[in-house]
Parts: sequence; C-alpha cells; structure tokens
Amino acid sequence: MPVSASSRYQFCQGVYDENEHLYLTDREPYRYVDHPDNRVHMFVEGDTLFSLAGKYFAPLPRACGYWWVIADFQPSPIHDPTIRLKVGTRIIIPSLRVLDTEVLSGSTRYSS
Repeated sequence: MPVSASSRYQFCQGVYDENEHLYLTDREPYRYVDHPDNRVHMFVEGDTLFSLAGKYFAPLPRACGYWWVIADFQPSPIHDPTIRLKVGTRIIIPSLRVLDTEVLSGSTRYSS
C-alpha cells in the first residue's frame, strides 16, 4: 500500500540514485558499520522504529525522531518505515557514540 499524501512518512519514500541504489530519502544514508558498541535488539510485539529510537537514544532531546538512523543502519536497510516488522527480527542499534560522533557530526550531518 503506498504512503498517502497526508502521511508524515510521505517525505521518506524510497529514492533511487543514479546507480539504482535505493535510499530512504534523497540524503546519503549512514550505512551499517560493525562497531564494537553496536547493540542487537530482537523485535517484539509493539516495537516500532520510533519507539526503539526513543528507548536507545533516550538521553537526546526528541530521541524518537532518530528512527531513520536505525532504519539506515541495518545490514539490509529498511526503506519503508511503515512496514510492520516481524516479531523476532534482529535490529542493529548504533550506540549514542556512533550517533553523535559519526552519524550527526561533520560531513555526515543531515539537514532533515
């Protein structure tokens, strides 16, 4: 089912680049990197990318808004955040250090 025009997810429909790579949006994603401080979360009933961001990035203001970091950070990125993930799906969560120093800093800082 396509994302509706009034949906808050309208801006994050998959976008193909010139090399036919699918991205969550038109920004260059921070892809999965095997860091020693990555965490693994097994998806349970009721989990959403929004709630996981709120849980794992809680010290940050508006932590839930970083759901897109979790979507991008998967070995197989999640291109549609509206799709319900199956219970037991293994989700890799970057640490706050990675979020702060690598995803949100310097040349990788996103405008959205």
